[in-house]
Amino acid sequence: MILPNLRQRLTAADRATVLLLVGNDRSRRQRYENVVAVRGLDALLDDEDLPGLLQHAQGLAAPSATLYIYVAVRHALLHAGIDDARLSDYLGALLYEFALRDRAWRIATHDDEQYRYLADILAAAEAAPGQRRFLLRVHLGNFSLWLAGVFPDYITTRRARRCGPGFEYYDTIGARGFRLASDDRYAQEFDVADVYAQVADRFAEIRVALNRLSDQAFFRDFSSPERLMRQVADEFRYPSAGGPLF
Repeated sequence: MILPNLRQRLTAADRATVLLLVGNDRSRRQRYENVVAVRGLDALLDDEDLPGLLQHAQGLAAPSATLYIYVAVRHALLHAGIDDARLSDYLGALLYEFALRDRAWRIATHDDEQYRYLADILAAAEAAPGQRRFLLRVHLGNFSLWLAGVFPDYITTRRARRCGPGFEYYDTIGARGFRLASDDRYAQEFDVADVYAQVADRFAEIRVALNRLSDQAFFRDFSSPERLMRQVADEFRYPSAGGPLF
């Protein structure tokens, strides 16, 4: 099960990488080390220059996947006006884990069943009991956000060819999955009800923030008329609170 714990996975090496990049001379590094000692690493993870520094870092300064994804997601949300580190923890963990092998198609790493369509997850959740129903509802939200958030060009291309639903479908189904999951007693047990409720309330806004991250970081060399139209529509609906991430 995906939990909001990506920051907890950051290591001493990640801390050293951040200090190396933002403290580019000895005096600044000492000052930032003092900041970390007093306020914790979050003070540097929120530095507005860090995403670009991580994007272009090479060699020994190259970031781990955990560090890169957390910072990228955190700043994508900040640019969208969403300042919640715990939410960034959850969404970062979602992207990190769903990128591993076939995890995006399973409700848990070692679950035997694979689900490639939202309709199949919906049907399975209706028939499942107890904790499995809860996990399927969570997966309905996660999978909707993964597809529509990280692969927006796939959605718009299929929509243009009239062989797939648009973002409204994913926003509605994904928010429904998170809402149902947030009301389940298992969400309280795992201490994730607040995260699920927030994603349900702001699903489209979060999805657009991930679209911008995907455009700028994951698929930056792709261009199409559909992408441009989507970006213009999204900027009109959800204006960015900052400039480019990188």
